Amino acid sequence: MSRIMRINRYLASAGLGSRRTCEDLIRQGLVKVNGTLVVNLSLTIDPDRDRVTFEGREIRPVEKSIILILNKPPGVISTASDTHGRKTVISIARDHGYRDRLFPVGRLDRDTSGMILITNDGDLSYRLTHPKYKIEKVYEVTVTGRVSDGTANKICNGIDTGDYVTRPCRMSIIERDRVSTNLVIRLKEGRKRQIRRMLAMCGHEVKRLHRTALGDLGFKDLKSGDIRPLSEEEENRLRELSGLD
Repeated sequence: MSRIMRINRYLASAGLGSRRTCEDLIRQGLVKVNGTLVVNLSLTIDPDRDRVTFEGREIRPVEKSIILILNKPPGVISTASDTHGRKTVISIARDHGYRDRLFPVGRLDRDTSGMILITNDGDLSYRLTHPKYKIEKVYEVTVTGRVSDGTANKICNGIDTGDYVTRPCRMSIIERDRVSTNLVIRLKEGRKRQIRRMLAMCGHEVKRLHRTALGDLGFKDLKSGDIRPLSEEEENRLRELSGLD
């Protein structure tokens, strides 16, 4: 029985990145099916019959899913490579002996620290980063100034950043005085610099931003810069959260 699938999903299953990233690779003219350049993002293929190449090399779905968790230090870039030679999450994985084709699941800003997944599983990455699957990310945040209850409620209900309106989130005020406030923020979306922009709109500069958990999975055993594979229990829970169990 044939297993017809869209080309972006096939590329993701071969470890080239999330489905969205794979669509970008197609737009760049890097993908061919049976020798013909792919121009239709909705193209479907039969993996048992069609030959798919990326940059001239035939690609096949990865045989074993790899999922790593990294406690990213500040200053490290959340990309597979960097044209300026800066440290990336993938170079950290390489330093620890992981040689497979890997990519980060979503991004953390350069100055943001904390938990980020690294994988070769494009379907899992798609589920974990797409807002419709509503997987919560938890952040510890320190900002300048005293965050009022009114400001917290305003942010939690969704705030217009100028470019977009954020979805509702959850916020807990842990400690505050006239100089600074410590918060815990729980988001189910992850727009670029979202937490920094939400708080900046309310007059508060983020001084520290650290992701502590994905859904109900925390990783307190990892020091800054540490990386390890997920345990079987963690991987099963992650797939349950993303609907891939």
